[in-house]
Amino acid sequence: MEKRKILIIDDEVTFTKTGKLTLEKNESYEVCVENDPRMALATARKFCPDIVLLDMIMPEMNGGEVQRQFMADPVLKHIPVIFLTASVQQKEVDEHKGWIDGAFYVAKPVTAKTLMDIIEEWA
Repeated sequence: MEKRKILIIDDEVTFTKTGKLTLEKNESYEVCVENDPRMALATARKFCPDIVLLDMIMPEMNGGEVQRQFMADPVLKHIPVIFLTASVQQKEVDEHKGWIDGAFYVAKPVTAKTLMDIIEEWA
């Protein structure tokens, strides 16, 4: 079986390392991380992910700007992008069933089970 390819874009190195290690324990996933949002587009084009887990608040380029780049790219625009952020509370996410301002959000901190459930649903 082919592994699902997951790209995690987040400026927090500890979060991306932990996320990669945790998700790759499930042998169905191959995970690539990018800590510099300015390199996200190039990394995604090279890795060809099935899903992107994208932090919203990052220096120099926020998650919304990264997503706009993806949407403008004919190769990447079909890839689901899930925002992971501490800028919304779990209560707010629950009230809107994840959908806020036309995008799907997951509140940080996030559990491995929640991430895997999202990947199974979206990828």
